[in-house]
Amino acid sequence: MNDSTDAWTLLIIACMAGITVLTRSFFYISSKPWQLPGWAQRALQYAPIAALAAVVVPELLMTQGQLIGSWQDARIYAVASGLAWFAWRRGSGHAVLGTIVAGMAVYLPLHIGLGW
Repeated sequence: MNDSTDAWTLLIIACMAGITVLTRSFFYISSKPWQLPGWAQRALQYAPIAALAAVVVPELLMTQGQLIGSWQDARIYAVASGLAWFAWRRGSGHAVLGTIVAGMAVYLPLHIGLGW
């Protein structure tokens, strides 16, 4: 790298930081109270679920960018047991923790023990 590249890099970083500060403080600049419309508030309730699904589902269904090609994959059975636990214990205080424990209780023996 040369000095001009470093200067451009620093300029871009400073500009991006400025834009970030401006856009994030936009709601504080206004003197009037600002509130999201009802439809936007309802939509934001589903954002964590959508983000989690976007991360977890490909990890469960794909290996090396390809769909799972065999039934000998521990993830399939771990997901099935986790879903079964959640359906059985829905509404209880420990449904989510039980789902994780049930899934891992199936996944680990199949993955470590059988090498799936």
